[in-house]
Amino acid sequence: MRLHVPTPLRWSDLDAYGHVNNARMLSLLEEARIQAFWVNEDGTAEHAVGASTAVLDATPGSATLTLIARQEVEYLAPIPYQRLPLDIELWIGRMGGASLDVCYEVHSPAGVEPRTLYTRATTTIVLVDAATGRPRRMTETERGAWEPFLGEPAEFRRS
Repeated sequence: MRLHVPTPLRWSDLDAYGHVNNARMLSLLEEARIQAFWVNEDGTAEHAVGASTAVLDATPGSATLTLIARQEVEYLAPIPYQRLPLDIELWIGRMGGASLDVCYEVHSPAGVEPRTLYTRATTTIVLVDAATGRPRRMTETERGAWEPFLGEPAEFRRS
């Protein structure tokens, strides 16, 4: 199963060639990931896109840090500016003890034909205890929230 996170483009995401800049892609993936996995500032998940998966508290002073250990991005087609939000699909490609791989496919907006796959990516996230600075094991709540979205890792043309 995958989460679908509608993610709008900003005019500033474009480069001189009129398509989304490669560095801005990481920001778009980050935005989708936050919507899917972080609780809202008030501690609720009710308005988060992935309400059942939004279990990480990233507010200042949180006991857990979510650090990026690795990212791999494969650009398949240029993304032109469009007013409708991109459809970013997310799923978990691997869950370890203290880390997980979040996989993405960035598609044209929902309902727009033909459906275009623009980008495929994976981000490795490590859960870190803020007090010790050391990786910490996933809680049962986190693992339970994410297991329904566990699937095959993203496949890249070259790795």
